[in-house]
Amino acid sequence: MYRLDPRYAPAPQAVMTAGWQGIAAELPHGPAIVAVEGPPSVDWEHLAGRLQQKLAARGTAAILLDVRQHYAPPAEIRRRTVHRKDAADPYYCKLAENPLDDLFDARPPAGPPAGGLLLVYGPGAGLFRYDLLWYADVPKRLAEAAVAAGTGANLGLPGEQADLRRLFYVDWPMLDRHRDALARRIDGWLDVQQPDQPVLLDGAGLRDTLAALARRPVRTRPYFNSTPWGGHWGQHELGVNPGAHNTALSYELIGPEAGILIGEEPQAQAEVPFQLMCVLNPEQVLGPDVHARFGTSFPIRFDYLDTVEGGNLSVHCHPKELYMRERFGWPYTQHETYYMTIGSPDTKIFLGLREDADIDLFRKEIEEAATDGVPMDPEDHVLTFPAEQGRLFMIPAGTLHASGAGNLVLEISATPYLYSLRFYDWLRPDADGNLRPLPYEHGLANLEAGRRGERVTCELVQEPRTIRSGDGWREELLGALDEMFYEVRRYALDVGASARDDTSGRFHVLNVVEGEGVTVETEAGDRHELAYAETLTVPAAVGRYRLRAAGGGPVKVVKALVR
Repeated sequence: MYRLDPRYAPAPQAVMTAGWQGIAAELPHGPAIVAVEGPPSVDWEHLAGRLQQKLAARGTAAILLDVRQHYAPPAEIRRRTVHRKDAADPYYCKLAENPLDDLFDARPPAGPPAGGLLLVYGPGAGLFRYDLLWYADVPKRLAEAAVAAGTGANLGLPGEQADLRRLFYVDWPMLDRHRDALARRIDGWLDVQQPDQPVLLDGAGLRDTLAALARRPVRTRPYFNSTPWGGHWGQHELGVNPGAHNTALSYELIGPEAGILIGEEPQAQAEVPFQLMCVLNPEQVLGPDVHARFGTSFPIRFDYLDTVEGGNLSVHCHPKELYMRERFGWPYTQHETYYMTIGSPDTKIFLGLREDADIDLFRKEIEEAATDGVPMDPEDHVLTFPAEQGRLFMIPAGTLHASGAGNLVLEISATPYLYSLRFYDWLRPDADGNLRPLPYEHGLANLEAGRRGERVTCELVQEPRTIRSGDGWREELLGALDEMFYEVRRYALDVGASARDDTSGRFHVLNVVEGEGVTVETEAGDRHELAYAETLTVPAAVGRYRLRAAGGGPVKVVKALVR
């Protein structure tokens, strides 16, 4: 059964504390400086107020220092963090490379108090002198939802109307880099996604727990988002988000946003960024060669695109590598593949240009659609293929593509995920009734015009090839291209069959695409159940492991790995 809350026990010596009273009791009596670092999505007034209240109740005075009150002026923050050439681009800006120091002209003095505690809090608190450092966190999905709803905040701009463009391309890169730099010094991880039910995990216990998880299979917490094109498979089949408009996007494993739940029960669990495990244990998670190539960035993502009872995705492409690096700031680009978990000969995948496609006419029609609302027929320019269940479509950067209505796509892709350069969106309004934005100029600058006709069919719609087999099982290569750094394989297991595998120093990512599920058994003795539609990371350090079919029928499991 698909689980929304995969949870892992903390290390034996870890200390987890729930509730403000117990958490305040973990603080020293002083004199001492306590820094509480974290993103602007934290309710900082509530956090500081509850800690001060509980400390006072035990007889410890706490002086508060809100670092946000000492930021440089907003106009100066914007000037420092957004490149001048990006100021007029309503869609994207280059990833900010600034340290959090750039939020300040000068930091106020923060010496130790004569007695009690000085509580320094807010984004940038970890830059101050401290005796104890906590990191308070709210998962990124909640930060994004708050900004979209008009209640969130951008980094360095407290009290101002926040926007998603700045959140994605300025705030998150700066915050992630700062958090990662502090990872080995954090004395406590404070989960405050439920402000009145906080959970604290001690810093040593955090690192010990992630070190253990880096050596065994682990599943991140999935979540589902709605979009104007979204379908309802997740609601009907998995029972998730029944009150939502749809379940268009399921983030199964997207390194920069994914979280790992640590705790024994829902009332006392902390969600910790998956990325933190990669930062603290890069060779164990990624493998030495992948770490040398990608640093601490986990380079493969898994997510679902649900158009069952929904609409067509926009026709779009993703940036080519040079453009991605120079214009947007990512060191590698957004190659993708579509695996058809659910599809049929009657539904479509749009992929690549027709042999007779006229790029000038294509530009003219997308401009008329964007500016004057003139409908166009993408099939005049774009090839379509039957979206047969079990088929894999390769989508190198620059390739026109979209999923049609009626499909469930397992998107197995490079980790960059915020760069859909849309050409045409079926004149579809957003939640506010406005036409969805179309960054088609970026798209045209990246369109691979030579990927058309027969070349698309031969290169991007590959036939499965068996590469290994045994008693009741086989492993197939579904797709690989020289220009894409990862490949996609699939296990087919008969009833009760088991197959051996080995990470050989490179992580694997697994997803059950047909059947009830599998049990993953490692040579070290760890066991992990994986049900239909679930995604699992097998860290490089696992080494040899076995897949054992569960249930009363055959099973198919997709696997992705860096080549």
